[in-house]
Amino acid sequence: MKIMRFFMFCLLFFIGQATGSEYKLGAGDQIQITVYGEEDLTNQIKIDKSGVISFPFLSDITVIGLSTKNLASKIANGLRGDYLIDPQVTVSIVMYRPFFIHGQVKRPGGYPFQEDLTLDKAIAIAGGLAARASKSSWNITRLVDGKKAVFDANVSSAILPDDIIEIEQSFF
Repeated sequence: MKIMRFFMFCLLFFIGQATGSEYKLGAGDQIQITVYGEEDLTNQIKIDKSGVISFPFLSDITVIGLSTKNLASKIANGLRGDYLIDPQVTVSIVMYRPFFIHGQVKRPGGYPFQEDLTLDKAIAIAGGLAARASKSSWNITRLVDGKKAVFDANVSSAILPDDIIEIEQSFF
């Protein structure tokens, strides 16, 4: 019982860390990098599977696992000195990588992630539950520290990018 509580605590902690301002960039995210006063350095980039982006005047940058603030700081530090005196860099997310929902929903598939997404909102985005959907047998598969974790979910469960939601069929 203690192990299960500890696991749930760790899972909730992970969810809290992965949402909001601590969102970690991953393959499939589309970002915009803006350097104030330097229009030629403004770029919109989709992060590919390699997780590496190219930016003018800098070597390739590995961005997977960085927050937008970490990436902005890394770019500003790289430009400081040789290219600009005090670069003001912002990184914003133009489009999040998708989450996926399958099983007993009206329109299964992949959908763009939205901030503060919960399972009930994800079901609504997928057109609602199908007629034979279970009202309680819902699972979320998520990568945690590079390993797949599957856990039971309810309507208030937080959904993250790359999550795979499965809505089971009801037998009654």
